[in-house]
Amino acid sequence: MLHTAPAEHYTREEFHQAVLATKPQIAVFDCDGTLWSGDAGYGFMVWSIETGLVSRNTADWVDSQYRAYLAGKVSEVEMCGEMVQMYADLREEEMRRAAATYFRTHIEANIFPELRELIADLRANGTELWAVSSTNNWVIEEGVKRFGIPASHVLAAEVRVTNGLITSELVGVPTDEAKAEALIRSGVANPDCVFGNSIHDEAMLKIAKHAFPVNPTPALLQNAADNGWTVFYPASVMKDSKV
Repeated sequence: MLHTAPAEHYTREEFHQAVLATKPQIAVFDCDGTLWSGDAGYGFMVWSIETGLVSRNTADWVDSQYRAYLAGKVSEVEMCGEMVQMYADLREEEMRRAAATYFRTHIEANIFPELRELIADLRANGTELWAVSSTNNWVIEEGVKRFGIPASHVLAAEVRVTNGLITSELVGVPTDEAKAEALIRSGVANPDCVFGNSIHDEAMLKIAKHAFPVNPTPALLQNAADNGWTVFYPASVMKDSKV
């Protein structure tokens, strides 16, 4: 049986230079695990329950669904959709305040300095930046402000808002193939660079002229080896790993 050679790794400087060398006009970033460590979507769900942002009935329902998801009985796209639908009947203004508080207190310190520096250089060079995530749009829009990515260039899990009130009507849940499809619908069919950390980013990595797996999960690491993609691990995730 043939085995693919392990994926090659960039050093910090090699990664930075390799990206800038492509002179990208458009660069697309996944968020959780790519721009910062941790899962902001799951974290915000837990925080919402702990702080009483959602009702006890809603908390019990989403907890039950998440357990079913972990058991493989609820799909990735269904779970990501329910993690934004759980805020139905709240006011969007309240959600944006909550997302700002959560990101500032729980995620901001986990931003990868290497990605912050890279994106600052890309912005200085005039690169058009996009963020694509299956986490709710309130948290993602708040988070990517730190990178200068505008809300109009965020494709995230989203429900319709009517007269300032959140509904349960899904607008979209970008995960797996739906990430690439969302980009294509937005006129970004062949981005110069795409950055992602999980197998759920594979489809959009494959439509890129240059794919850059960052902090890859084991499944994406194997995928990177199969596709000949060089991977990059930020320093903070190298400390407790064997990669």
